Order: sequence, then structure tokens, then C-alpha cells
Amino acid sequence: MTPPSSVLLTDLYQLTMLQAYVEHGMEAPAVFEFFVRKLPPQRAFLMTAGLDQALDFLETLRFAEWELDWLARSGRCSRSFVDYLAGLRFAGEVHAMPEGTICFPHEPLLRVTAPLPQAQLMETRLINLLHFQTMIASKAARLVLLAKGKPLIDFGLRRAHGEEAGLLAARASYLAGFAGSATVLAGARFGVPLYGTMAHSFIQAHEDEAAAFEHFAETHPGNVVLLLDTYDTEAAASKVVALAARLRHKGLTIAGVRLDSGDLADHARKVRHILDEGGLTETKIIVSGNIDESALRRLVESGAPIDTYAVGTHVTTSSDAPYLDCAYKLQEYAGRPRRKRSEGKATWPGRKQVYRQYGSDGRMASDLVTVADDPQEGEALLQPVMRAGRRLAPPGPCDAIRAKASADLARLPEPLRELRDGATYPVRISQALQDLAKAVDERR
Repeated sequence: MTPPSSVLLTDLYQLTMLQAYVEHGMEAPAVFEFFVRKLPPQRAFLMTAGLDQALDFLETLRFAEWELDWLARSGRCSRSFVDYLAGLRFAGEVHAMPEGTICFPHEPLLRVTAPLPQAQLMETRLINLLHFQTMIASKAARLVLLAKGKPLIDFGLRRAHGEEAGLLAARASYLAGFAGSATVLAGARFGVPLYGTMAHSFIQAHEDEAAAFEHFAETHPGNVVLLLDTYDTEAAASKVVALAARLRHKGLTIAGVRLDSGDLADHARKVRHILDEGGLTETKIIVSGNIDESALRRLVESGAPIDTYAVGTHVTTSSDAPYLDCAYKLQEYAGRPRRKRSEGKATWPGRKQVYRQYGSDGRMASDLVTVADDPQEGEALLQPVMRAGRRLAPPGPCDAIRAKASADLARLPEPLRELRDGATYPVRISQALQDLAKAVDERR
């Protein structure tokens, strides 16, 4: 659970619309859906994440006294509207795809049903939470598939775009299949396993590199992972071999070494040879340093003796696709389906459900988007998660979400698992939904 943010962390137009809705008595039930319009380049699928934080936000939403005072003094809100906000609580229901679900464009990932002012106010923060973690989990899932079972560690906090982004990126990448993170708060808050070694500054602070290694090993006997590339990578590996014998007499073993620069595949081969010759066959090699999908694919295909990959900037910022073309749109109000018809941004009206069909091999075969009251064969992806403003179940452990994500990745069609260029997945729009859209258009 993340600390509650201010309700004023929103767009101004949410408040201006709310005041107009309230003053004109527009408080009938409304249905909004969050979805992605299209995939970014180099993406053939997405993975949902961020639902837990979204439900926290809805369940705990309150205007604090200072927020109400500020709104009253700002001159933007009437006194009666400020009084209305003082008692505002989310009392609606939510249907959503569970976190870790593979998803595609035009599919609602989350549906909110609530009185119009409540459902409207949630837009900005819900997009903010769902968009970011879904984007990061989708990036991380690609790396997980390319790693072919080798562990991946999140090292990206220092390059994240702010405190919350770094923390939630650690969570999202773990859900997608990363082994853990270097972000300590992610361990405390979400139970994400923590991994870490040392920085180059630790080596530089010592007059002797071998002494730095020995000091670290004595201080952290259960986590002896040594950084080799501060000066000369292969020379440092030889120092590790020499040090190992002394540490053995103290009951200490060297668990791993990390490489962070240069030709990682070449250094890994040379270091592996030095370690093996010195009897350190069980010492693992961890690599880091600007690793993205392309670099990871090359390293894996090279057959370099690398045991673990630490990925930072590229996953935490989703560097090649730093945003999703997503939206949270009104689909029904006062019992009538609504449809946006803007050029290039038209929506499918009404509350919807997504059904997933599987082939005889157990792999995903196709998805069907239809109206909510049109049951179809297959797995219904949107599930009820909140009613009357309260969760239907307590937050699940991250490990359960990881298991869900892993199962969904295993069921991807092979072209999508291999991240082949041009690979696509069929998402069909039902005849019932097409007929509804036609009827709504004719009504206008």
C-alpha cells in the first residue's frame, strides 16, 4: 500500500466539471472504462498492473481539511460545493482484470460504476496509477521472456522519474517476473526480495582493491558479491581468487561478482575462466550497465556465462515506449450507453466484458470484446473487485500476482513470446457491441 496522496493531485477540469454536475443535479449512475487505444511500437501485448494502488485510492479517498480550506480560499469553488466535497466518498463498484493479466488494445482493463461526480473525479489518478505500472510491467515482461529463466534484478530507482515512480516500478517489474529489486522500500512495503552489491566509490575509498573486497566480505558475510570493473576487470577477478582462500579460513564464501561496463559478454567469459581456474566454480556472475531488450537478447544469444542480469534505467523509464495511449472514458450515463465519436478516438459504448479463448495447446487463441450482458464462451477477464466503495477481498500477496503473470506469459502464442517483429494477436469486437454502437450513433 502506498501512502495516500492528496485528492488535489488531479486535473483542474475534474473539479470544474464536478461543480457543474452537482449544481445541475447530474448525479445518476455513470460507467467509465480504462483501456489502451493502441500498442506502442515494439509491443505486441501488455500486462496489467497497478490495480492494488488504484483500489487503495478509491477506498481511502477523502478531502483533508487543508485541501477544503485551500479550495474555499482559491475562489474557484462555491462554499456549497466545498461542503459537498467534505462529505464525498467513493461508494461505487469496480470490475477489473486481475494484475498480471496479458491484455490488448480496445479491451477495458478496469470499469468503474458510480454516481457521475464520483466516477469522474477518479479519472486522473486512476490513469496515473494504472498507466504507469502497466507500462513498466509490460516492459519487464519482455525482458523476462528474453532472459530464458535467468534472474533479473531491478536497479532503476536512481534514474526513476520521482519517488513514487521508482517504488512502483520495483513492484511492477517484480510482478512481471523479476527476481527482486535494489529498492529497499519495495522490500519493506511490498515484500519484494532485495539484492545489492557495492558501488565503485567503495572500491575507490580504499587504497587497495583487494582490501576493499575483504572489508566488504567481513562486514556482509551472507552477501559477498564483489564489483570487479572499477579499474581492471580481469585483474580484479584474479584478486578475488587470491582472496577466496583467506576468506575460506574465516568460513566465508564469495557468492558472486558483478560486471558493469565494457563488453559484458567478453568480460564474463574471461572472468568465468579465471574464477573456474581458481576453484570458484560456484561463484555467480552478475552483469549490469544500460541493459535493454536488444542488449539482453545479444547477451543471451552469445552464450556468455552470465547468471543474473541487473536492469535499471531502461525498465524503470520504459525507455523505448515511455507512455501508453490510454484513456478513461464515459461509456454509460443514467442507464443510456454513451459513445465518443472523435476522429481517431472513437469509443465502443456501454459496459463491456472481455472473453478469452484458448487453443487445444492451452495457449491464448483470441479475445472477444462484447457488451457485459452478452455471455460468450471462454474466460471472462473482468472480475468484480469492489462494491459500495469497499474491496471484495483484501490485497493479495505479490507472489500470487507473480504466479498469475507467469502463467499468462506461458500461455502467450509463441510469436508473441519470442517478441517477433510484426507478431499480432486477434481481438474481435462482437456483433452485439457493433450493433449497440450503430444504435447509439443513430440516436444522436
